[in-house]
Amino acid sequence: MVDRDRDRDRDWDFHLRSLSSSSRDSNFASDPASDPSLLYSVKKLCELCKAEKSEDLVARVYPQFNKLFHRSVASILQSPSSFGLILLAILQFFLDFGEVVLHDADPSLRIFFRSCLSREFADPLVAEATVDFLNVNRKKLLTSFPTLLPQFFPLLLKLIAWNGEKLEKAFLKVFPGLMSPGSFLPLFPSLVDLPILVVALEKVERNSGPLIGSSIASIQKSTAPEMLLALMDEAYTGSTIGDGGGDSESEDSNTIDAVDPVFLDLLKDENDGLAERHWTSGMAAALQAAINTPQSDRLKQTLNMAPRLLDVYFATALRDVNDSLICALIPLLMSRNSKLFPDKIFSYEVRKRLLEFLLAAFQRFPHFIALLKKPIMDRLGEAYDSSAKTELALQLCWAIGEHGGGGGSHKDAARELFESLELLLYENLSSSRLGLSQESALSSDSATFRKSSQSRLLCFVVTAIAKLAYIPL
Repeated sequence: MVDRDRDRDRDWDFHLRSLSSSSRDSNFASDPASDPSLLYSVKKLCELCKAEKSEDLVARVYPQFNKLFHRSVASILQSPSSFGLILLAILQFFLDFGEVVLHDADPSLRIFFRSCLSREFADPLVAEATVDFLNVNRKKLLTSFPTLLPQFFPLLLKLIAWNGEKLEKAFLKVFPGLMSPGSFLPLFPSLVDLPILVVALEKVERNSGPLIGSSIASIQKSTAPEMLLALMDEAYTGSTIGDGGGDSESEDSNTIDAVDPVFLDLLKDENDGLAERHWTSGMAAALQAAINTPQSDRLKQTLNMAPRLLDVYFATALRDVNDSLICALIPLLMSRNSKLFPDKIFSYEVRKRLLEFLLAAFQRFPHFIALLKKPIMDRLGEAYDSSAKTELALQLCWAIGEHGGGGGSHKDAARELFESLELLLYENLSSSRLGLSQESALSSDSATFRKSSQSRLLCFVVTAIAKLAYIPL
């Protein structure tokens, strides 16, 4: 027993001296992460504090850890070393013993996200350690710091998008913690656009060098317009800024200008509360160009992961989110149904989930149909613009008929929807007759698909009208 206590005291003194000498050593004072023994000493001191359960030991080590934390943060900009692992180890001490030493860990956690993780999310060791840290402390973070993960969900999505499926299982356990009243709506388009985020990050890496050690946020705020304009150029248009020659108003340049704000929005680190991204024709053209280039392994993994993240998002929404937020999500969902990264399998998997959630939401909250009659009517009016919009119109027609236009207490809304369906029926029949005269000009496959879509839509419209007819309007 005496020998064990003596060994413990010797270890304690050794690791404390290691921290103290590192702060005095001129080689390590301004770059503490370059000392290979420092991380080991921090972890051993944490283990000793937990094992001994001594407030005196905790109080003795806390000043050293606090100084080391701030010294490391101050060195991040000037040092090429990675500080993620050592800062995470100190943060674990702050969370475990914060009450003992009266340390509020919230500012320290936010400093870590802003100053360190924003520069080191692409480091596989730091990324894995961060996800493990969030999992170990999940309950404490959600109860004591409930706004932390929702605030930094864009940064955490960059982490998982860049590091891929090897972290997916662990990340999915953390993922519900990213959802809060303030992050629920803006999180949706970020998940749908996860593949675009990967392409944007890969482009930044090609233009600016390795992502580790550089803050994407600082690139966004750069005063050099060349960086902003070149952000997605090669990946999305197959050209460079110089391709326009002396004509600054070239088509390529206009396309880049049009889509640039969307890409920069994807690269942000913190949630700004904006839920909708305004896509343009230039954005659609740029995305179409993206699939003509070979897909990286990272992009392929993200195309697989994004639908699974949406599964958790929608399941959590139906279980935990209040109905007003779900109601606000539905117009966003309908808008994005036809605006997806144009990979066929990805689009199918995502669109399938969007429509399933739409129907599940209407099943649970049928009065949403009355509340959302205007965006629903708008989508019905777009039924022939594309196959994706046709499929959405089919599901909306089914929901209108199944739930009586929102129920008996919403007769005015049901009457307006009834009239919209009548108009859609008339347009369907008119376009079908027009299609017969034009069919010879179309390929057989195109004509068959068009006739099939119109027939299905006609069936759903007639069925919905028949069901609404039983409701006294």
